[in-house]
Amino acid sequence: MEYVIDIARFRAQFPALADPVTFPNELIQAQWMQAQCFISPGKTLRGHCYESALYLMTAHLTWSNHMIGLGQTTAGVVTGATISKVSVSITPPPARSAWQFWLATTPYGLQLWALLNIKAAGGAYVGGLPERTAFRKVGGVFN
Repeated sequence: MEYVIDIARFRAQFPALADPVTFPNELIQAQWMQAQCFISPGKTLRGHCYESALYLMTAHLTWSNHMIGLGQTTAGVVTGATISKVSVSITPPPARSAWQFWLATTPYGLQLWALLNIKAAGGAYVGGLPERTAFRKVGGVFN
């Protein structure tokens, strides 16, 4: 199934991105296409949840690009500032990976991160005996 963005729904769902002058339809459509490179449907992420993930990723990409355009490329919380000899202290968002850090740079990315943590199954089993992935051995005996 091919997912097509509904721009009116997108603007209603993300009011901060509703201004058609700042965020033209073509920009949102381009970010939607890019979002599909980041988010793939899976066994647990499908249907409405997959579509929600695409909308959130589109909002994350759109907002990130907007902030970069405004010259705000630093992600984190300002924890201190000095005026004389200009000094700013920033604490980055807590993250265990670059992916999580990047998603934590926008409110939409944080929502997406939460959705993916609940819905997307991660990891794969590689090598070894197949019964080591289960509670029982191949013959049905408990480990």
